[in-house]
Amino acid sequence: MVKIIYQLAIQVFAFLIRLVAPFNHKLKLGVEGRKGLLGRLRASFQAQVAGRPVAWFHAASLGEFEQGRPVMEAYRKAYPGHFILLTFFSPSGYEIRKNYNGADFICYLPIDTPSNAREFVEIVNPRIVFFIKYEFWFNYLRELRRNGSYILSFSSIFRPNQIFFKPYGGFFRGMLGYFDHLFVQNQASVTLLEQAGIQACSIAGDTRFDRVRAIASNARELPEIERFKGDSLCMIAGSVWDADMQVLIPALNGLAGKLKAIIAPHEIKSDEIAGWRSKLNGRSILYSEVAAGQSPADFDYLIINNIGMLSSLYRYGNMAYIGGSFGAGLHNILEAATFGLPIVFGNKSYHRFQEAVDLVEKGGAFAVADVNQLREIMQNWVENPFGASEAGHVSAEYVLSGTGATDLIMQKVKEAIS
Repeated sequence: MVKIIYQLAIQVFAFLIRLVAPFNHKLKLGVEGRKGLLGRLRASFQAQVAGRPVAWFHAASLGEFEQGRPVMEAYRKAYPGHFILLTFFSPSGYEIRKNYNGADFICYLPIDTPSNAREFVEIVNPRIVFFIKYEFWFNYLRELRRNGSYILSFSSIFRPNQIFFKPYGGFFRGMLGYFDHLFVQNQASVTLLEQAGIQACSIAGDTRFDRVRAIASNARELPEIERFKGDSLCMIAGSVWDADMQVLIPALNGLAGKLKAIIAPHEIKSDEIAGWRSKLNGRSILYSEVAAGQSPADFDYLIINNIGMLSSLYRYGNMAYIGGSFGAGLHNILEAATFGLPIVFGNKSYHRFQEAVDLVEKGGAFAVADVNQLREIMQNWVENPFGASEAGHVSAEYVLSGTGATDLIMQKVKEAIS
């Protein structure tokens, strides 16, 4: 019965997306990107593969792509003759990384209907499949099992409140049984899986640690950012939403003249950015204006109105505010931590992120409830640089201690397909 409900829900989901797409730019991109996709694949995919073994990596969105990137790059190095397919569910991943040169073919994942899954797997015929973090699609998993593909999941965390572990979650627990191996981030996840009858699981950790270490080692030099910062203390506010800025703006205004800030919105909305600029005490400049030749040196706030720079910006910071935790969920704090920055974020929804919980416990990060708490922490960092540096050292050491997941995953890959 649950299986029938799942199939009906997927059909309803697909219908609703098409219905709403004309009124939602993001959904429209996804609908347009999937239109005729299976036909295009059938016409050209096998010719491009030219008989090479196919390794399929699937990421829900951009964050999962970055999580999977170290494994993709390690796989390419170990098996240069294989063909790498990369799929995305969300436009926020596909539209930004559709030209990523580490994969041979990049496309959307067709909606998980029985016919889509059957045709897609038949065309692609992957030898090995990697689902990154939280992607569990019943029809694809079933077809991959029938196809004889080796199926891996990595960097996931399981919790008791997830449907897999509910008395009524048998159908969803069954999905976990399709995987040949699940690499998880902690022992609690292994324990839950084993209690649910899933033995093919082990701890590898989070591949994002490997990714952010690589980012830190290869971070771009940005002379215009260096000119903006000068000799001032600088906060990097990464992936912020309006809910974050409602707290951050008053805190920054309370430290006017003592601190510069680089603000990178999670989504680029010109009217929202204009509203933020009107509320900030001090002079602000857009990155596009700097790129056009205007000097940033005499400004207090630099607002990044593009996508793709954030990971290289943290090298220029003395402290970081990471957005998202006053809303749906905290964004990536490891990119800041690897550069040795003390970190602060909202306290509403960070508990689902193991690295955030760990760093709060260790003293490298701080969760705040309101403007007053944020202002107090920032004031302390400005007046006590040694204390800020100590917290930053904790962050950097934490990232260093968490690396190595990619190597563990690749050991299993070599056992499975060599």
